[in-house]
Order: sequence, then structure tokens, then C-alpha cells
Amino acid sequence: MAAEISDRVREIAEARGLPESEVFERALERGLEDLWEDLVLAQYLDGELDREGAIEHVGRTKVERADREREVVEEDVDWGLNA
Repeated sequence: MAAEISDRVREIAEARGLPESEVFERALERGLEDLWEDLVLAQYLDGELDREGAIEHVGRTKVERADREREVVEEDVDWGLNA
């Protein structure tokens, strides 16, 4: 797996004309951003963070999408329990 990651980093660096260190830095930033958003949305959906706080951290669009996804799951569960 490490070899595969190195190959990908090298290929991206060559294609973008960037040093490999910058590719790693950008990948780390993207990964951390995704993990942060996951944490904030999980806290919001678990009731540990209010809606406005979640919106401040990740934006209205992501919070609204999380709300819609939760509604769909709840509807599926209700349908399954009452089928």
C-alpha cells in the first residue's frame, strides 16, 4: 500500500508540476477537512452541537444535506418496521 501511495503522489506531482511534499500537504489538508466535517456533522446529528454551531463550522449546505439524509434513513426505518 505504501508503494501505491508513493506512486500516486509521484504521478500527481509530475502531472501538476508540484513538489511531492506539496502534494502530501494538500492531501493532508483535504483529509483533515473531511474528518473535521464528519466530526461536526456527527456531533450535530447526535445532539451534541446545535444547528447554528454546525452551520458555523461546515456551512448551511452540508448541514441541510445531513438533515435530508437523516430524514431518508428515518423514513426507510419506519417503512421497514411497518411493512
